[in-house]
Amino acid sequence: MWGWWREFSGLVLPTACGGCGRPRTALCARCRAGLLGAPACRVRPAPEPAGLPAVYAAAPYEDAVRAVLLGHKERGALGLAGVLGQALAGAARAAAAPCGRGPLLLVPVPSSRRAVRARGHDATRRIALAAAGELRRSGTDARVAAVLRQRRTVADQAGLSASQRLRNLSGALMVAGGGVRLLEGGQVVLVDDLMTTGASLAEAARVIRAAGVGGRDRNAPEGDGCPGQGDGCPGQGIPAFASVGASHRRHGAGSAPPDGDVRRPLAAVVAAAPESFAINRN
Repeated sequence: MWGWWREFSGLVLPTACGGCGRPRTALCARCRAGLLGAPACRVRPAPEPAGLPAVYAAAPYEDAVRAVLLGHKERGALGLAGVLGQALAGAARAAAAPCGRGPLLLVPVPSSRRAVRARGHDATRRIALAAAGELRRSGTDARVAAVLRQRRTVADQAGLSASQRLRNLSGALMVAGGGVRLLEGGQVVLVDDLMTTGASLAEAARVIRAAGVGGRDRNAPEGDGCPGQGDGCPGQGIPAFASVGASHRRHGAGSAPPDGDVRRPLAAVVAAAPESFAINRN
């Protein structure tokens, strides 16, 4: 009943901007621009966990973007799922841009059952569904494949260091029965609302690879998959990454690497820690 009431009240009661609180608008033009106004780009946490796929984010996790994500996830502002889905769709499209093989299969990183019960909804899955709808409306074949599950209880990640988060999540995820079949014939894009240390996405990618999805052709060159249309953040004043992966360098921007690389999982998030945008490493 509580979830139903929140859905209903979001439609009929006066609203305030989810980013800045301005009255009588779900999201004002300025806060919308903060979320959607710049192209999605490659982000990398420091330290970067082993096995982290190429991750693309729509915006830095700060100011209005932070308020919008927290409003949707923690305060039940479910009307914000649409615009968050638009942001995630842009990040997924950027991640998979040169791959061009089959539909985009958006695989949400799962929240714990306890967190879903406390919030009254699965925030990441809701945004993923909105993103898949946005992608289909723009002509991109996409669907949500919610095949990951938590296989054991994990501690709350808040306050944990990067290394502690890796240990906390190690071995915590699994592919649900029949999940591998749902991921055949498409490009797997792991999706989440937020990336901080990258531990969740690295564990999700490990599980996907261990299940035999997105595995590398042993004859394919080393690289980080289909890294998208460049690694920089045009329009945000942040320099492009000097290294975009061996496969991308060999085959050229916008061209598809060998099949073994095409099938590797990629990742897209709505937002990432601001420092992840600013890293410029070889």
